[in-house]
Amino acid sequence: MSTPQIITLGFAGVIFVGGLLLWLPWATVEGEYTSFTDAMFTSTTSVCVTGLVTQVTATHWTLFGKIVILGLIQVGGLGIVSLVSLVFITVRKKINLKSRRIIQETYNQDHLSGMVVMVKRIAKGVFIAEGLGAVLYAFTFVPRYGVARGIWYSVFHSVSAFCNAGIDILGPDSLSSYVENVPVNLITMLLIITGGIGFIVWWDLGKNIRKVYRREITLRNLWKNLQLHSKLVLNMTAILLVAGMVFILIFEYDNPETIGTLTPGGKVLASAFQSVTTRTAGFLTIDQAGLRDQSVLVSLLLMFIGGSPMGTAGGIKTTTIAVLILTVNAYLRGKQDVEVYHRKLRELQVRAAIAVSMISFAVLIIVVIVLSVMMPHADFVDITYELTSALGTVGLSRGMTPALSTAGKWLVIFSMYFGRIGPITLVTAMFLKSNKRPGNVRLAEGRVLIG
Repeated sequence: MSTPQIITLGFAGVIFVGGLLLWLPWATVEGEYTSFTDAMFTSTTSVCVTGLVTQVTATHWTLFGKIVILGLIQVGGLGIVSLVSLVFITVRKKINLKSRRIIQETYNQDHLSGMVVMVKRIAKGVFIAEGLGAVLYAFTFVPRYGVARGIWYSVFHSVSAFCNAGIDILGPDSLSSYVENVPVNLITMLLIITGGIGFIVWWDLGKNIRKVYRREITLRNLWKNLQLHSKLVLNMTAILLVAGMVFILIFEYDNPETIGTLTPGGKVLASAFQSVTTRTAGFLTIDQAGLRDQSVLVSLLLMFIGGSPMGTAGGIKTTTIAVLILTVNAYLRGKQDVEVYHRKLRELQVRAAIAVSMISFAVLIIVVIVLSVMMPHADFVDITYELTSALGTVGLSRGMTPALSTAGKWLVIFSMYFGRIGPITLVTAMFLKSNKRPGNVRLAEGRVLIG
């Protein structure tokens, strides 16, 4: 099988096994009922690190069920290929040439050497970030819930935040009770951003920070030494987060249904959190159904864009939207080549950005139309918000998820799966022969990596 087929079937297999585990009687608390559809929906939202739920996670699932959900979130965050490779490394099984090539194609690397080291670095980085997040959360959760429960809550929410899953076990209102709690908001936002910027940016930043520490370069030259991809990701991430926060703060400032009753500092904090969480995280501190139309539009755009390549976030990716903007700019200026930081982008990168955007947008339009036909009395804005959230693997909802019909739930399941796998991966897995050259296979990830 080709790498896209392995990824596509791998995620489907994990989702199915996870759904069967959650369908077991001891995964549901006594007095509650879990249908096969709800079990598969929960498994999909966990593996695809989305966060949409048909049942309240805190009260519907037993400890066993919550552990299964946490495990599925971790699998989804790490990725199937990384997880399998990590298991082989742990049991000291040799990673053969074919497996190394699969890792190379999955992470769109130019060289075959260093693949095992890369997987180890990814796993190490993930567990360190989640561990630090859990320790920081514990300062809030342990005093409030006790040692055992507080540590469990800290670990669960750290993994969920870093993997951009947005599934919580606090109750039906997510983090609403912490809307003005500075530590919880800052920790959550930091974990979301860290998981969403991508592993490539981690390594590049870490490598250059070590150079500064060893005095090989000055702090002033840190930015200059970063790779072009890292600069583009960090710039786009900062622009989108700040712009989203400012627009939401302006539109919602006096809205009593969202941030209107908060203190000035609380309004800024809640606006920042809304901007960050729409980047495919799914936690919420304000009622999404209370957002004004202008804020809904801003949130839809941020959810559709999502995070960055090789991270835990979904969406069409920051680099994709950056390439589209640069392409339009080049066209309006009459330039033949698309350039960024005085470097020419490859035609393959431009075509990938256009393909990913157009396929994702087309799928969004189709599923919105289908669900609106299934639920003719539902609000069209709520339908669009729900499915954009699903395709972007965000997890924010305006209260529509529990009201979905069985057919509607399966449509959302497909949307979450499609959003996690990526449009090009799914199409390539279905139609591309496994003997195609690696250059085409790498496009299957749907990522626009800037060299």
